[in-house]
Amino acid sequence: MSRLLEGRGELGSLMQMARLIERAQDHLRAQLPIELGEHLYVGGFREGRLTLITDRATWLTRLRYEQPRLLKRLHELAGFEAVSGFDLKVRPVRPPKAPLRQTRRLPSRAADELSSCAADVDNPRLKRALERLASHAET
Repeated sequence: MSRLLEGRGELGSLMQMARLIERAQDHLRAQLPIELGEHLYVGGFREGRLTLITDRATWLTRLRYEQPRLLKRLHELAGFEAVSGFDLKVRPVRPPKAPLRQTRRLPSRAADELSSCAADVDNPRLKRALERLASHAET
């Protein structure tokens, strides 16, 4: 795994490209006002052109005006001297969100019933499951 992440395996060139794209994204975001930088993503690098992605057309319009300045600043970054321009795209970019965790409450009376059922059950797996459920009771 460390060989892959350090860029020495079969995926080495892919990992290096991912690091370059991340550096370019961080560098470009730093050159923009905060409200615009938050909506800028670098989507890829192909044939000398960097693909810039925003989540709304209004941000894309503002990026169009910033292109010459951003290109000049990008050329200052090592490894990006040969970038000839940008391809601008609008795509909905949604950062991953953790699903909301639903917490359930088990009244102590229900836990008592589950415990008494577990005491009367012969099947060991069912008994453990009922006891585990009863352990979630409110204190």
